Amino acid sequence: MNSGLQLSKRFREVLLDGLWIANTNFKDQLSDITWEQATTKVDSLNTIAMLTFHIHYYIAGILNVFDGGCLEIKDKFSFDLPPVESQFQWENLVNKLWTDSEKFAARVEQMSDDQLNEVFAEERYGTYRRNIEGMIEHSYYHLGQISLIRKMLKNL
Repeated sequence: MNSGLQLSKRFREVLLDGLWIANTNFKDQLSDITWEQATTKVDSLNTIAMLTFHIHYYIAGILNVFDGGCLEIKDKFSFDLPPVESQFQWENLVNKLWTDSEKFAARVEQMSDDQLNEVFAEERYGTYRRNIEGMIEHSYYHLGQISLIRKMLKNL
């Protein structure tokens, strides 16, 4: 199996359909969350909606580079979630995550080892491979947070 295909599979596992490492994934964790639950603050933690926005923000930003654009995302804006005040708005946010996650995975799947080892946007950001692996790790980190917040919400 080529590296692009392997990375794509790992990315899909955490976002869309895997159960191997965490025994869950974003799609599984977000599938039955209402907009009220998604926006409920638990102590000082980020909300599920904020974490969903945050992960999508980075996926969309990296996908833009994959598509030949510039790296325009900034950490300071990665939690700037517009208000979510309805189920419709929540579902739009989640659907954007699924759509862009699938695009991301499909693009990674097509990458050759040579492209994976090319500089990503600028030398200081490392290679495509490093950024893809970082996105996978980042996603698992926030998946764990979402899983815990879901459990905490049941006790409210």
